[in-house]
Amino acid sequence: MSNPNFDLKGKVAVVTGGGGVLGGSIAQSLAMAGVKVVILGRSPENILLRTEEINLQGGEAMPVMCDVVDMEELICARTEILKRWKTIDILINCAGGNMPGANINPDQTFFDMNTEEWEKVLELNQNGTVYPCMVFGEVMAKKKKGSIINISSMATYSAMTRVPGYSVAKSGMNIFTQWLATELAQKFGEGIRVNAIAPGFFIGDQNRAVLINPDGSYTERSYKVLAKTPMGRFGDISELNGIVQFLCSDAASFITGTIIPVDGGFSAFSGV
Repeated sequence: MSNPNFDLKGKVAVVTGGGGVLGGSIAQSLAMAGVKVVILGRSPENILLRTEEINLQGGEAMPVMCDVVDMEELICARTEILKRWKTIDILINCAGGNMPGANINPDQTFFDMNTEEWEKVLELNQNGTVYPCMVFGEVMAKKKKGSIINISSMATYSAMTRVPGYSVAKSGMNIFTQWLATELAQKFGEGIRVNAIAPGFFIGDQNRAVLINPDGSYTERSYKVLAKTPMGRFGDISELNGIVQFLCSDAASFITGTIIPVDGGFSAFSGV
C-alpha cells in the first residue's frame, strides 16, 4: 500500500541548473515520480537535451533558458511557466559552482586569490539562490503552499583547504535557508517549507581534476576525503534523489530550516 504523503504526482517543480549533472539527476528523478519539471539553465543545449531525455522516458518537462542572477530573466521565466502549468509547487536551487581563481592551490597563498572570480562565485551561489526564491517563492507565498530546497556543501561544516570562495558562498546560503524558512512560515503559514541538502563528496566535472589523477587513480586529496568518510567511498549522484523527493513531499510537513548532510558520514566523523 502506498503512502499518499509521499505522492508528488502532478506537482510542478522548477530545477535551476537543471541541465547540469546534479540538477539533471534530480529533475529526472522528480519527473519519474510524476512531477512536471521545468529544466531551467543558461545552456540551451544542456536544458534541451535533459528535457528530451525526460519526455522520451514518459515524463513531462519543459526547457526554460534563464540566468539565475538576472531578475528580469527570472520574472520572464515565471510568466512562461505559469502560462503553461498555472502554478509552481517546488523549487530546487541547483545552479551554483566554483571558479579556479577563487581557489587557493598548494603553491599559492590567500594573497594570490583573484578577487573578480571570488565575487563571481559569491554572486552565482548566493544571489543565484536568493533571486529564484524571490521570484518563484512568491507564487508559493500567494497560495501558502510549497517546498524550496537549496544545495549546501561539506565546505560549510569546517574549514576546508583550497576553496575559500565556495565555502563562504555556501555558508551564507545556509543561514539564508534558515532565515527564509522562518520568514515564510511566520508570514505565510506552515505550508511553505525551506530546507537544504549538503552533499558529501561526489566526483563530477568541477572536482574531477582535484580527486582523480590523469591515469584514473585517486589523488592524495581523495584519500584524505575517504579516510574521513566512514562509508569509505564517494557518493553516487543518484543517492541525493531520495532525500530531495522526501523534502518535496507532505511526508516532510514539519521539517523546515534544516540543512541535511548526504555524505556517507563525513560530517559526523572526527577522523579519529
